[in-house]
Amino acid sequence: MAVIAEVKRRSPSKGWINATLSAPDQAAAYERGGAAAISVLTEPKHFGGSVDDVLAVRTAVQIPVLKKDFHVDPVQLLEAKAIGASAALLIARALSPDDLRRMTDAAREIDLEVLVEIRDEEELGRALDAGARIIGINNRNLETLAIDAATSERLLGSIPAELVGIAESGVSARSDVERVARAGADAVLVGSVISAASDPAASVRDLATVVRVGRER
Repeated sequence: MAVIAEVKRRSPSKGWINATLSAPDQAAAYERGGAAAISVLTEPKHFGGSVDDVLAVRTAVQIPVLKKDFHVDPVQLLEAKAIGASAALLIARALSPDDLRRMTDAAREIDLEVLVEIRDEEELGRALDAGARIIGINNRNLETLAIDAATSERLLGSIPAELVGIAESGVSARSDVERVARAGADAVLVGSVISAASDPAASVRDLATVVRVGRER
């Protein structure tokens, strides 16, 4: 199973997770553990991140780097590209259908991949209409911060097999990864548990060795 390993110092739901975390050191450990990509939170107030973290991580690893923030304007995508990100997060819930399509098109023009995050069938439809190739299913309700692990299991089967389907939030143990693998996930995005781990490389390795099942074409 592909693991997108997140550099995460804090979150609105948990508070501080690892206040002294070094972004490049953590990312390098993730890469040693077999991570397929690194997610870097750049929002400072709620997540304790910065664009400097992307710059530092980019020089520390050879694998793709996702800039994770609330991107609502194409200028932010230009910034992501300029600081070396391979991809940027787009949250379907935060964008109108037209804006989601505009942002997706703008990213494609500068050869920046996007991970479009959804949490229900309507948002999945909008992501597909916008031409998303990588779709993340967030098990967390961003308004209440509650997690419903069944969300990704319900929606993964509706993502076309030729696209990448990612399970996000509430994925912390090997059993969680095995569960979403059976539901057809291509990857998992994991942050809190591996950011807090005493041995982040080993923590990632444990999750990355789960066998991917795939979805029917």
